[in-house]
Amino acid sequence: MSIAFKEWQVICDALASGRQSILLRKGGIHEGREGFSFAHRSFHLFPTKFHAQTDHVREGQFTPEKEWQVGDRFAITHHAEAIFAGTLSDWAQVEALQPYHIYTEETLRERFDWEGKGMASGSIHLALVRVSALKPPLELTYDTRFGGCRSWVEIPDDDAARLENAENILGQDVFSTLFERISEIMGVL
Repeated sequence: MSIAFKEWQVICDALASGRQSILLRKGGIHEGREGFSFAHRSFHLFPTKFHAQTDHVREGQFTPEKEWQVGDRFAITHHAEAIFAGTLSDWAQVEALQPYHIYTEETLRERFDWEGKGMASGSIHLALVRVSALKPPLELTYDTRFGGCRSWVEIPDDDAARLENAENILGQDVFSTLFERISEIMGVL
């Protein structure tokens, strides 16, 4: 089994194209008492079909469709490595990240201000991720265990070579520059 991170299709597309290399998350309804965290360093990107996702991003195309139904076939095409993760509690830091993601300011403000399920108002979780294209993609059939408003799901993946053959979306020089900029914003350099 492998771990997958559920994210809107439009965000997965931005990560897959290199337009975005960070994840900003507050958490899902079913995150448990402790709330959300970037609990896994290595994970596949599991695209979801949340119908209103294009209302929450500044760019990107998504044709609204019904969420996955049991028996639907779909592909996991990308993998992510969380290079670092942390919690931002300063809105100025969140604003400084604007060039590095496609979310609208309103969406991030709503997440930042939301409180509940072990998560405090005035904070949001950030992960800088190194995304790679899986070779070959992982073909799956949608199952009830993938449903619900949760961030992390286990998925079957028995091909170890899939990750070995994966190709990074951003080159090392571009990613190193991005790492430096995000680190400065987070105050870790």
